[in-house]
Amino acid sequence: MIKEAKISHETNDTRDGLIAAFFAYLMWGLLPIYFKVLGDVAALEVLVHRIVWAVPFGALIILWRHQWPEVKRALTHGRMFGLLTIAALLIAGNWFAYIWAVQKDQIFQASLGYYINPLLFTVAGVFVLGEKLRNFQIAAVLLAAAGVLVLTFSGGQFPAIALFLATSFTIYGVIRKRVVIGGMPGLFIETLVLFPFSAAYLLWILNAGASAFSLDDPAMMGILLLAGPVTVVPLLCFALAARRLNLSTVGFMQFIAPTMQFFIGLIYGEELTTAHVVCFSLIWVAVALFSWDAWRVSRMDEPVVGQVK
Repeated sequence: MIKEAKISHETNDTRDGLIAAFFAYLMWGLLPIYFKVLGDVAALEVLVHRIVWAVPFGALIILWRHQWPEVKRALTHGRMFGLLTIAALLIAGNWFAYIWAVQKDQIFQASLGYYINPLLFTVAGVFVLGEKLRNFQIAAVLLAAAGVLVLTFSGGQFPAIALFLATSFTIYGVIRKRVVIGGMPGLFIETLVLFPFSAAYLLWILNAGASAFSLDDPAMMGILLLAGPVTVVPLLCFALAARRLNLSTVGFMQFIAPTMQFFIGLIYGEELTTAHVVCFSLIWVAVALFSWDAWRVSRMDEPVVGQVK
């Protein structure tokens, strides 16, 4: 009876984890549409609204999840707070580049960046954490590199945006890996660090009459206020999913978002050249190898992901 109850509990956890992960990656996948709606708003102002409104919304989530002690511990720990400050600068740069890319009809590059990010993170593990690449991981990284080279030399387009997004998020991930803090408390502190500068800039452009945030356009005000939930809710769903799913499942599902972004790029009429087709074909094969290898290894010795709050 106890065994059956345990199996039932694990089944429910897996189901809830899959639902949470699906909604996290669905929201991240649909994010280009949100930024396209804000296409007439300067990318810097969109970034500022994303930071400013994430703070109060994040505080409510922290309160609901009883995570204030974790926030306080990080704020009073010098090294931890310092690393989170660096992470805040990296994520701000990453967010700004992504918003700018979407608004400038570079969704394909944004999608490419988040396809190669997990592969780049694996490579970073070799240099930062002293890990060794497995054969299938090496093959996946080489295929991804080949795809980038094809787009650069055959397509005449150096994927600077994609590489910046992937690199900045990889460095951000390495730093966050070294900080023992949950996803939500970490994001809250990062946005809190950026809040004074963002709020000051927002007040400045409001006083200058240069902001899109105006009582004359309540619909736009509402859309900009959504920047808080749009930033915080996917991370909350991901945190809930990571506690309930194994690494291979999370690793496979992370490619939902860039795949959706790729098709959104098609919908918005971005030019799909032969170089793009070859590049993304190589990337998709690399993703398949990477995901299969992660699944294979997880079945042998890494069945459950660590606890993430």
